[in-house]
Amino acid sequence: MMQFFTANQALFDFFLLSLGFAYSQQIVLRAGVFSIATVGFVAIGAYLAGYLVTKSEFGGLPAILAATLVAGLGGLLLSVPLSRLRGVFQAIATLAFVEIVLNALYYLEPYTGGAMGMNRIPKLVESWHLLIAVAIVIYVVWSIGRSGIGRAWDAIRQDETVAACLGVSIRKYHTLAFVLSGAIGGLFGAMQGLYFYTITPEQFGFAMVVSVLTTIVLGGRATLAGPIAGALILAVLPEIARPLAENRLFLHGAILLAVIIFVPDGVGDLLVHKLRQRRNGTGRNMIGGETS
Repeated sequence: MMQFFTANQALFDFFLLSLGFAYSQQIVLRAGVFSIATVGFVAIGAYLAGYLVTKSEFGGLPAILAATLVAGLGGLLLSVPLSRLRGVFQAIATLAFVEIVLNALYYLEPYTGGAMGMNRIPKLVESWHLLIAVAIVIYVVWSIGRSGIGRAWDAIRQDETVAACLGVSIRKYHTLAFVLSGAIGGLFGAMQGLYFYTITPEQFGFAMVVSVLTTIVLGGRATLAGPIAGALILAVLPEIARPLAENRLFLHGAILLAVIIFVPDGVGDLLVHKLRQRRNGTGRNMIGGETS
């Protein structure tokens, strides 16, 4: 077992990081916000943690916490102008946010290293750190999903007008979704920055935006299992299709198109729905005195 884990440790860590990014993206989509700002939050977290560790002599944990708080604050500030936008306009505005962050990484060269990136970052994050972070995030997302906040997000996503008529504060819950998405993105961005020895602006470009969106669309945005299924498939698929490694974006695009056409709810959400149907059907058969 240990040999298997050691041989596939890099793949396992990639899966955990992708899962963290996916939950950051899922939060806003579940709240009915068409945001793709997650990559911007990830970049802020990665560079801030890297800077604090290399230039300010912060420890790993304080740097990660600081990056999480700053990215959450970034989500709060971003929610102010975006509260007036809806649909595709939110997507365009959040894509612009990602581009602003990306260009800032290039032009703030004394702090970020510019196009050369930030190098010689000490590796302070191991696999078990990532596993603990994922477990905490899953618990938080699960708890929120079972609370009034989760029900409010579901109501807003299904029909914003009806939710408003029922007394749900759209702006309040959108803001909360942005803050939580930013904090989770910053957390895993910081852990990514302290996991690799170097980070560059290119890592947080359009390719990562497509990758994160593919994970959510492939897995599903309504259930806890959605990001897990999407991240697992995208982690394993390149290993299976190694000849297509150089065409990763094409592969992601093809998968995205196929899932939208054939499994619009996502693989993870579909499986959860089928399991619930089967469980409910079994329960009804037992009540009716039948066996299955």
